Amino acid sequence: MLHKPPTPPLSYNLLSLGSLKLNKNQRGKVFPLPSIAMTAIFLLLAIFLHLFTTTTALGVNYGMAADNLPSPSVVANFIKTQTIFDSVKMFDANPEVLRAFANTGISVTVTVGNGDIHALTNTVAARRWVAQHISPFYPQTKIKYICAGSEVLFSNITDWINNLVPAMRSLHYALVKAGIQDIKVTTSHALNIFRRETLPSLTRFMVGYDLSFFAPILQFHRRTKSPFMVNPYPYFSPDLSRRLNYALFKPNRGVYDKYTGKTYTNMFDALMDSTYSAMKALGYGDVEIVIGETGWPTQGDSSSPFATMDNSISYNGHVIKEILSGKGTPLMPNRRFETYMFALFNENQKPGPLVEKYWGLFKPDLSPIYNVGLLRHGQSVPTPTNPSPSTPAPSGKSYCVPQKEATYAQLQSNLDYACGQGIDCTPIQPGGLCYEPNTIQSHAAFAMNSYYRTKGQSYLSCDFAGTGQITAVDPSYINCHYL
Repeated sequence: MLHKPPTPPLSYNLLSLGSLKLNKNQRGKVFPLPSIAMTAIFLLLAIFLHLFTTTTALGVNYGMAADNLPSPSVVANFIKTQTIFDSVKMFDANPEVLRAFANTGISVTVTVGNGDIHALTNTVAARRWVAQHISPFYPQTKIKYICAGSEVLFSNITDWINNLVPAMRSLHYALVKAGIQDIKVTTSHALNIFRRETLPSLTRFMVGYDLSFFAPILQFHRRTKSPFMVNPYPYFSPDLSRRLNYALFKPNRGVYDKYTGKTYTNMFDALMDSTYSAMKALGYGDVEIVIGETGWPTQGDSSSPFATMDNSISYNGHVIKEILSGKGTPLMPNRRFETYMFALFNENQKPGPLVEKYWGLFKPDLSPIYNVGLLRHGQSVPTPTNPSPSTPAPSGKSYCVPQKEATYAQLQSNLDYACGQGIDCTPIQPGGLCYEPNTIQSHAAFAMNSYYRTKGQSYLSCDFAGTGQITAVDPSYINCHYL
């Protein structure tokens, strides 16, 4: 299991210096078509939309450093039947988990421990590892990737770093010898892998590792058609206090890259384009990029002031929305990134500071800690067959309120729209319990929250053209109660 360090990776300095110091018509007449032709067009459109919406994998990291989690079989059924996730990433090759995901259609990534990297440079050992950890479960379990280690360069352990590429090659060889063609070998990278540059287009891999470490890895990926996996975490930016809105996709002045003419309104896109620029500079811009981890914690101690429910909702909600939209980034428009959110559960036995325990999206009873649209529409949350007390965590109740930066015109538009959708706006009319204070801010907040409630409290139902935000703080006052 990856443990985030208390000190930030060097990579995020790249987004905190220089100008970042701010840190995917046709004219003429339209003629009516025969009904058969129209039916065919709609059928083709439906097929296209189905393909379009299923080409992006949204997965989740499934860590198990806790003593209160449901069994892997319950988790596998929950992910398959109740969530929009189509893949999971493990931090080991736990056979119980691999058995649980058999015949579910859910893709699974397994991980080789960093300590095993050296031994797996030996092809005999690699074939033995595949025979023990892959062959008994494949293809019933849809194993997609083997991660050879996790954030190896960040460890600064020379033995792991020097033997990573040989181990990846040995594992690939072992898979080929086992007759397995569709499992790819990769490894995940923390974004401490760049020189200290200022703009995404100028980003390059660290001197001393660019040609000796990253070029061979990228050459391996190109040859084997496997992805380069990165773990972008704006949360670990060293200047987060100054660039919080930039990290959280909230209104900010943005970052202009004068060399490409692109403007960045969030740190996530900047990190992804920084990765692409570094790869392209070595001649490997064609290699696929997979997001192995990204997320935001909901709770911490005094040393983690930005680990809050509100911030987690904002970051994770925007990332999920961006990934599912397939809009890509400024340098990679319309590029669809396979993404694994971090993480499925809070983990009460993880070592380190308190914040390490609170990255989860779901409680042990499988109810969402907050709603960012990960449950399938209309699905109820099942009761696990082996429920256990949940880890103390922030309340899952949430509210939709306007962002502070919203203008009067935007608030009036939100108010008019929400009340025009059939919600009960009588409490904010004269004489109503929520009429006072008689301000557009107060009335819009009530109407937006009521709309959010009636629409299932999904992330998108609080978007309001980017002017709404979800909060765990109850805005109720005196006799005015927000439901």
